[in-house]
Amino acid sequence: MEPNLTDVNDLIKRRYEELDELNKLGVLPYAYSFEVDSNSEDIKQNYKEDEKRIVKIAGRIMAIRRMGKASFAHLMDHLGRIQIYLRKDDIATEYDSFKLMDIGDIVGVDGYTFKTKTGEISVHVTSLKLLTKSIRPLPIAKETTDEQGNKVIHDQFVDKELRYRQRYVDLIVNPSVKEIFRIRSKIITTMRRYLDEQGYIEVETPVLQPLYGGAAAKPFTTHHNALDIELYLRIADELYLKRLMVGGFNGVYEISKDFRNEGMDRSHNPEFTMMELYVPYKDYNWMMEFVEQLITNICSTVFNTLEFTYDGKQLNFKTPWQRISFVEAVENKTGTNVISASEDELKAAAKKLGIDISKIDGRAKLIDEIFGEAVEPDLIQPTFVIDYPMILSPLAKKHRSKEGLVERFEAYVGGRELCNAFSELNDPIDQRKRFEDQVRLKDAGDEEAHQVDEDFLRAIEYGMPPTAGLGIGIDRLVMLLTNQSSIRDVILFPQMKPEL
Repeated sequence: MEPNLTDVNDLIKRRYEELDELNKLGVLPYAYSFEVDSNSEDIKQNYKEDEKRIVKIAGRIMAIRRMGKASFAHLMDHLGRIQIYLRKDDIATEYDSFKLMDIGDIVGVDGYTFKTKTGEISVHVTSLKLLTKSIRPLPIAKETTDEQGNKVIHDQFVDKELRYRQRYVDLIVNPSVKEIFRIRSKIITTMRRYLDEQGYIEVETPVLQPLYGGAAAKPFTTHHNALDIELYLRIADELYLKRLMVGGFNGVYEISKDFRNEGMDRSHNPEFTMMELYVPYKDYNWMMEFVEQLITNICSTVFNTLEFTYDGKQLNFKTPWQRISFVEAVENKTGTNVISASEDELKAAAKKLGIDISKIDGRAKLIDEIFGEAVEPDLIQPTFVIDYPMILSPLAKKHRSKEGLVERFEAYVGGRELCNAFSELNDPIDQRKRFEDQVRLKDAGDEEAHQVDEDFLRAIEYGMPPTAGLGIGIDRLVMLLTNQSSIRDVILFPQMKPEL
């Protein structure tokens, strides 16, 4: 935790005094640049005995041990920590300015590598330059040993809300957090490279849209002054990407921010990252195999394994993944066939599961809630749930052989949805009817129902080829592969309540 307010104010006051002293010594406290040619990891990995390698490094001071005319300190750069050794006899007046430096200050160092008597690879400083004076003290953890010999950590920066709100501090004092976001970057890069290698084109579609669609969600709204119209932040990329299928691309994808005006919990943030892919002349059967190949490629490339631990459970992404029917899975758990059951029977099944149905309107919502409560938590190993009720999927193609169902699958891992995919609906007459059904749901009070998108209907009236579509939640994928239980742990700046 941070020191109390009085301590912080006292420490900040002292650092301002140091700033004045540094200015009097002619030391520029906020430098313009510093030439760096080495880093902590490179120095330690490539150290050779008895070789005084000349290096230039920069980083933040994370620990100081002063001993009169000599001092040790630890610098942290973007890859880790390295010890530096300073002697007054070597750097003269620079050593005097070092006395006015604190933990948190950023410095540049010229020096040569050596190994201390205790065997620690370090840098002997021949020149020191202050690059940034830190005014606010870091919440550095201190370790002591109690009377029983147990290690006790004080002032550790562990408060979750404070860490999310002050991510810049979190990244400084908790290096493992920075590693999660390095991995996130590698996952996205690997995904993008794989899609590019398949010949698919990355595109960009509008964030501000005159109509929202492509998912069941409540949008954020805004007003465009020049056009004097209401616009919506996109809830999905689907309808614009399918317009590109009409235009004749041989597969397009977008890695994008989407926005849904919904509640926040461990798996939902109102701003999140999706990858959506659309491939012509394919169906959902082909897409299931493609998802297996894409995810296993990411696992092998980034982590060199298909086995992971998530929330205490062992996961194995080895293919083929299990496939189960949505309707059969619910019926096996509840005894209710969601296709033939009446709305009253669905309400009874929901009540039996302990679901509060007082604010649930319509069959679609009831079916979705029943599945989420009865089936979803047990889907631990990678599993495709296939063949959804049509009422849940207004944009998916009718199943070619099963009445009342559509060709849709969702992949679940660790009890969470990872992706959603369809054999896309390309019949404009059927699509119009589904949109009109959604309008009736909206008029009945369903805020997440689709609108009628006349331009999209016009587009597919020109003819959209048979198409397979896919959406993968990037945040949830990163959660699974890095063993993080909250979506806020894999988003650098998650949405937070305003500070009081």
